[in-house]
Amino acid sequence: MYTSARRLAFNSTYARIRSFCEIKTAVKKSIKDEQINSANKTFGQPTFTTHPHIITSENEVTPLITKEEYSNRRHNFVEKLVQHVKNQSNENKRHLIVIPAATKQYMSDKIPYVFRQNSEYLYLTGCQEPDGCLIITINENLTSSSSTLFTRNKDPHAETWDGPRTYPEDAPDFFGVDNSLPISELENFISSYRKNKRNITLWYDFLNPVQNFTHKAVTDFLHNTASRTCDSPVRFVHELRLFKSPAEVALMQRSCDIASEAIADTISNSKSGICESQIFAKVDYETRARGAEFLAYPPVVAGGDRATIIHYINNNQIVKNNELVLMDAGCEYHGYASDITRTWPINGKFTKEQREVYEVVLDAQKELIDFCGTFPTLDALFEKMCLLLGKNLQKSKLIGIQPSDQYLMKAAYQLCPHHVSHYLGMDVHDTPLISRNINIQPGMVITVEPGIYITHSNKTIAKEYHGIGIRIEDDVLITENGPVVLSRRCPKHIEEIESLKR
Repeated sequence: MYTSARRLAFNSTYARIRSFCEIKTAVKKSIKDEQINSANKTFGQPTFTTHPHIITSENEVTPLITKEEYSNRRHNFVEKLVQHVKNQSNENKRHLIVIPAATKQYMSDKIPYVFRQNSEYLYLTGCQEPDGCLIITINENLTSSSSTLFTRNKDPHAETWDGPRTYPEDAPDFFGVDNSLPISELENFISSYRKNKRNITLWYDFLNPVQNFTHKAVTDFLHNTASRTCDSPVRFVHELRLFKSPAEVALMQRSCDIASEAIADTISNSKSGICESQIFAKVDYETRARGAEFLAYPPVVAGGDRATIIHYINNNQIVKNNELVLMDAGCEYHGYASDITRTWPINGKFTKEQREVYEVVLDAQKELIDFCGTFPTLDALFEKMCLLLGKNLQKSKLIGIQPSDQYLMKAAYQLCPHHVSHYLGMDVHDTPLISRNINIQPGMVITVEPGIYITHSNKTIAKEYHGIGIRIEDDVLITENGPVVLSRRCPKHIEEIESLKR
């Protein structure tokens, strides 16, 4: 039998053990609850946990693009800017870089347009939510930088209506930034720089504001800070965006595949008597059904002589028998655009005149794509287009004999007054601050889009060709081993197109 003293000692020890076990159990439960909460945590955009069919890896912020890649983008951006500063001046200044997110736009009271993120902000952060801001600060010696992401304030009422948000405490781990604060602190954060930092260079795209809250904070800062300069950082982002990473190439390839398949289906299902709006609806549906978020731009769906109107987007006329349809359409797939144009006979058979003009354009496009392998400038590509079209038109006897290449190019320009190429990427007309007079290089994606538009007022070409408008456009990745046509799945040869209609 236990003595009273031994019983007391045992009870005391037992109580301590039980208390320890309860604490251990509570800790385990707390860890388990935290893991469950973490697994169930929602953000303001798709994650590996909430959308495994879209985000296929825990380390991805957006499809195929990892947290490390976004971090490297910010690092490379800072390096570019710092190198520019060193080349321009030896003066020691602190640098404050402000990149705002887009804000919601409304078509009428409480009815929003589809939200699309500011491309520069998306490129540097991967954040798909509106009304945020990225601020990068660089010290006076240009040796270190820090990134702070401002996200929307917690608002349970707003989240009931619009869905979850990414909170500041979660943003550093999710996006890989150094710090995060609620957007309500942005003005205080910026204004703090005018109190103790005399020489400040502010980098902000002042001429193209995309968000009122940030623009007001920056404007107030400029008005109240005596020693400061202001310049736009966008050109440095464009220099980076011009070259696509393997993940970006994969996304653009998928965007082109989706658009190519959708256009082929649309061609196959079009018929005489259809309205242009139905063709529009078909290609829109087919791209979305394959995973695209939306069309990358309002498409051109032009039947008959409306195809000679280069940016025709009314898309409200009936396409008659024997008419051609020119459709310029592309989609946006997780932030990356495709841009493809095809022209086809609504009844499935090119007329003699349509075939002749089509072959002039197609033959020129094939040579232009091959020419991309010599790494020309886009402007040189345009000059080459004019010369090729002129020679092909003359060879086909659509225009008379011209005395020189200059006259041929001038004649072709009258029939194709638009440029033959632009950069392509996150935006359809991507990186517009980059000159078309630099040599294209591996890693860039461009369009190649020659066309011929013969209006009824044309005095130099026979009447039977009037009203024919043809453009053929493909998306081309530049590589060391030659150009790669990303939109190769979209039929463009006459036999391929006619076979779609059988």
